[in-house]
Amino acid sequence: ASPDEEWPEAEKAEKLARGAALKWASGVFYRPEKLEGLGHYRRRETQRNSSIQSRLKSTVQSYLEGVSAGLEQLRSAAQEVQSVCQDLGAARWALLDSADHFQGLQQMKELMEEHVQLASVVQVLPQIFSVHEAFSHILQLLHGQHLLEAHVELMMVEQLRDDILSQLHLRGLSSAQATVLSYFSGLQELNESLAKQLWDIVGSSLQLVRKDPVLFVTAVRIIEREEKIDDTLLLEATFLPPGRPKGWRQKFYQVLQDTITGARFHAPRMDAEGPGLARHLAALQKDIVSELCVVKDLMVQCVPAHYNILSVCTATYHQALTSHLQEILREDLDKQGLFLLLEWALRVYHSPEMMGHPDLLPEVDVSALGPLMSSELVDQTERRYMMKVKASVFEWMQRTLEVEFKEWFREEEPETDHQGFFQSALPAIVMQMLNENIQVASLITDSLQKKIYNMALEELEAFLGRLREALVQCGKEHQRDRAVPKYYISYLLAVLNNNLALSNSVSSLHPDTACRDVPTSLQAALDRMQKKATQLLLEELLLDLQPLCLQLPSRKWLSGSQLVGSMCEVIDKYAKDFSRVRKPVFTLLLAESELLVASQYLRALLQRKMVCKSREERGQLCHRLLQDATQLRELFCGLGLDRSQQSLEAVFALRELICLKDPALLSLEVVGFITRYPDVGDEHISALLDIRGDVSKEVRHVVLEMMAQHPQVLPEGYRPIFSTILVPVPELPFCLRKGKCA
Repeated sequence: ASPDEEWPEAEKAEKLARGAALKWASGVFYRPEKLEGLGHYRRRETQRNSSIQSRLKSTVQSYLEGVSAGLEQLRSAAQEVQSVCQDLGAARWALLDSADHFQGLQQMKELMEEHVQLASVVQVLPQIFSVHEAFSHILQLLHGQHLLEAHVELMMVEQLRDDILSQLHLRGLSSAQATVLSYFSGLQELNESLAKQLWDIVGSSLQLVRKDPVLFVTAVRIIEREEKIDDTLLLEATFLPPGRPKGWRQKFYQVLQDTITGARFHAPRMDAEGPGLARHLAALQKDIVSELCVVKDLMVQCVPAHYNILSVCTATYHQALTSHLQEILREDLDKQGLFLLLEWALRVYHSPEMMGHPDLLPEVDVSALGPLMSSELVDQTERRYMMKVKASVFEWMQRTLEVEFKEWFREEEPETDHQGFFQSALPAIVMQMLNENIQVASLITDSLQKKIYNMALEELEAFLGRLREALVQCGKEHQRDRAVPKYYISYLLAVLNNNLALSNSVSSLHPDTACRDVPTSLQAALDRMQKKATQLLLEELLLDLQPLCLQLPSRKWLSGSQLVGSMCEVIDKYAKDFSRVRKPVFTLLLAESELLVASQYLRALLQRKMVCKSREERGQLCHRLLQDATQLRELFCGLGLDRSQQSLEAVFALRELICLKDPALLSLEVVGFITRYPDVGDEHISALLDIRGDVSKEVRHVVLEMMAQHPQVLPEGYRPIFSTILVPVPELPFCLRKGKCA
């Protein structure tokens, strides 16, 4: 093969080099004047090639020398390996020849191990034989409360037993362990006796550290010794003797916690009523503060710092109180008991009187332990308290209502205030009771205060409903006999004053002084109460006015009767009674009385009891209407009712329709009338046309047709007057079958 076929890479490299050289030459000599430096470039490239060739030769020479040295080392290593193989083969044959002698050495080794074991046993035999004597001595020391000495000897005996058991375990002699355990069986009883004394000491540690802390410190030292032994054995993790780990430090905490819990929180069932619970909580408060002070000032000095004894005791008291309060809440507590529990858990517990006591700060901090009562339990307890208060408020209000109802039937007028207005003690009693409960609730939480406030409004609304029913019952009694109650009107006026006092006082119950709105439902109940009392008063007025209204209209009245004068006397008498109520209600009574008088007057006029027979009679009727309406209007104006609030203007407007001389103009006048009084119906206009006595059927038809073309809608705030007036239907003439109408 040619050199090019054997070295294709060399050929490729040479081509690349030639290509690169041509590229470089074309770049350098692309201009004729550059050919002058051709000799310079040739010399420089010749020198560079010579340098490269010399470096290549030096490198190849060094590689060849290294290869030669490596081959020499490989020859030497091969000779040494061959020599080692020969030596190993000789050693193997020598070992095979001496294998029989090793069996004798194994027997010697077993004898030596047995000798060592027997020597160890012989060495501890005196201690083993003295074990039971040590048991007796330890027991005497325990009876004499020499606990440290007893514990030292007990540890020595335990160490002896554990060493023996460990040796047996390492040699796999598990069958012999039962014998050892049986021999050392007294250790269990001594351990239990020592532990009992230790836990008795820990259980009375709060008393011991006050008088003589030596025993308590001794118990702690013994517990720490045992804890170190436990730690050492657990770290070795090769063999754990029976009864290990003892865990006496954890037991120390458990006993201390059980002592705290049992002494204070597992007492016999206390009285669920307020006074008994108050004494129990006061005793808990005093004892817990006192005992935590002992722990902080004395017990902390008797135990290692890592015990965190103050934090442990604080957490124990906190958790025990949490469970204890839940147990108490399972009882059927009364209102006072629930309040005491909420106040104690939410306010007293964190106050300077208990956990925030100056003697406990800053070491004692219960803020990280969570609330004494969860938010769900607080809400549940607050609702229970609210229901108890609600029952109490209902009962108290019911008694107040019964007393109020009896007072209505007394033989004397109701009491008056310094201004002479009728009143009773009912508003003061009710508001004081509700306000006191709301203020008491504010001592606990805002949420409880809000619950009691809402409950108070609900109960007040329900009370107003029951008071209204009682008022209706009283009204029925009065209807059966107007002499009973004797001062019926006076007590109705007192009820109105009381209702006004309640309405003015409700806003003061709200916990937020900036928010004084009265709930809509409660305001509606107050309005219904006022409306009912006003209705009963107007019924009384109506009973006295009806005999006079029945005489209207009549020929006697038309000729100058004093009927309206008598009506004014009745109204004036009632107005004097109405003056015993405060102004807002007095104005309302006047307005309602005026509306009643106006509607009764119009009702009597529209009963078709009188029809004018001539123009003179119509003129006489118009004059009488003017006199009556003017007299009544002046009366009410004199009583303080403004003309703009009076409904008697309808009488004047009706008079204008009667006084109209040309009946053909009635349709236009009636349209104006119904525009002013949109509750007027066809029957009212028909009755009015009948009273005139000069309206033809055609005019009547035109008037009623005009009314139909102008339907009216009652505007907002309009006080109806005609819609309450029922007009009798005129009797149709009876006609014979053949003949003229009668």
